[in-house]
Amino acid sequence: MMKPLVSSRQMYQIDNFSVDEGFSTNRDLMENAGKAVVDSIASHCQGLNGLVVGIACGKGKNGGDGLVVARLLAQNGASVRVLLAYEAEQMDCQTQEQLDLLSKTDVKVESWSEIDSGLIDTFEGVDVVVDGLLGIGQKGPPKATISVIIESINKVGKPIFAIDIPSGVVADTGSVPGQCVKASVTITFGLSKIGHLFYPGRDFCGNLEVADIGLSSLAFETVSSSLFLPEIEDISAHLPYREGNEHKGNCGSVAVIAGSIGMTGAAALTSEAVLRAGAGTVVLGVPTSLNEIAENSVIEAMTQPLPEVRRASCLSLRAQGNIEQMLKKANVLAMGPGLGRHHETAELVRQLVIRCPIPLVLDADGLNACVGNLDLFLQRLEPTVITPHIGEFSRLIGLSTEKIVSDLVNYAQDFAREYQIVLLLKGAPSVIALPTGRVLVNPTGNAGMATAGSGDVLTGLVAGLVAQGVSIEDAPVLGAYLHGYAGDRARDRLGEWGLLASDILGEIPNAFVSCHRVSQ
Repeated sequence: MMKPLVSSRQMYQIDNFSVDEGFSTNRDLMENAGKAVVDSIASHCQGLNGLVVGIACGKGKNGGDGLVVARLLAQNGASVRVLLAYEAEQMDCQTQEQLDLLSKTDVKVESWSEIDSGLIDTFEGVDVVVDGLLGIGQKGPPKATISVIIESINKVGKPIFAIDIPSGVVADTGSVPGQCVKASVTITFGLSKIGHLFYPGRDFCGNLEVADIGLSSLAFETVSSSLFLPEIEDISAHLPYREGNEHKGNCGSVAVIAGSIGMTGAAALTSEAVLRAGAGTVVLGVPTSLNEIAENSVIEAMTQPLPEVRRASCLSLRAQGNIEQMLKKANVLAMGPGLGRHHETAELVRQLVIRCPIPLVLDADGLNACVGNLDLFLQRLEPTVITPHIGEFSRLIGLSTEKIVSDLVNYAQDFAREYQIVLLLKGAPSVIALPTGRVLVNPTGNAGMATAGSGDVLTGLVAGLVAQGVSIEDAPVLGAYLHGYAGDRARDRLGEWGLLASDILGEIPNAFVSCHRVSQ
């Protein structure tokens, strides 16, 4: 079952349920959390013996976790120094309990009040820093004292391990309203929090690790959430598989309507992505004058020259009949990449949105043609996926990008519900909103994928999955995950700088292989 992406309140609810129902105790949870952090440090640092670690602890449970980390590290051969941001009497009872246990060791503990202002020597000469200052309960900017400590941590220049979430990141939004720890690794517990996935918080988390600390799986079910985070196991379970006797005829066929003068590349990338997704055939419909270019761009695709507005080399309204004939042999239509914004082409798109008798994946100029005509989606009898980036979505709903970003999940959720379509809102991260109100946040992808043609690849990938029988709700989730996974593989091989859409295309088969292996 796909796990929810939770807020701080929901996480506290899960913790309390696990304790109240007798599945664990607060002490056990804190001990297990500390052990998870220690295990992570040991893994990344190739052991603990002789390691010099500086730990900053706050007054709440996050600080208590940090004190457990200190004790366990010391027991395993590390040299540990602890800086308390508060006096002992200001700490909650669980954290005080851990401080009492730590006092029985030889770990050096200093409190902020004992240190001359600005002279923090706890982190001098350390190999590793552990951030246990604030945790997921922080809502606004850190207080002055905490800000000074955060600044000192960031200046160390050594790996930083954040407990649960980097201090300064708001767990419920991903916002960073003040000073913030720039973690190398974040070890969170039970479930990922919203702030781990949304920017700018995501940038401060480094490598995110989710640790099992003994929370009851039943507790996860007590959380009423519409926000979910797909993992590779979820993707693997819904991927299409090939039988030994498969042939192209039963692997689905996609009609692609794309391209205009100067934008045949978009048509080619979409068509090749359809085939990389595993669809049996693709027929690419382009303006007649561009057909030769299309034929030479994707040799595996069939092409269909279509009537055009001659002076503009874009599709004419007269192409409608030809396209409707194409659709009789297709399982899904992908429309929009590189079509251009000529008024005839736009009217053609609007007519096809209404009349298309098969599932539709609509992108780019296909979406631009629908601005001011969103009721077209309600007239469709077959399922629809739209794949706008934030700018296109802004034009569709008539709101600024700034306003949308401030409450992105709710805007996406409301739109999908109102128009009964699947919305794949491309971004960092991409968000998939279903007509049911369910919203999924894609965890894969990187900044290098902000490149021309990347969205065209995604359109083809989603359409290719639908053609093979993947449901209209699952295909955008799988497509976004595989697209980001392929982009991550390309980044690992080539770096983020100068990544091309064709690099992403080339890694799609490997992304499929990696996901398939999970279920084998």
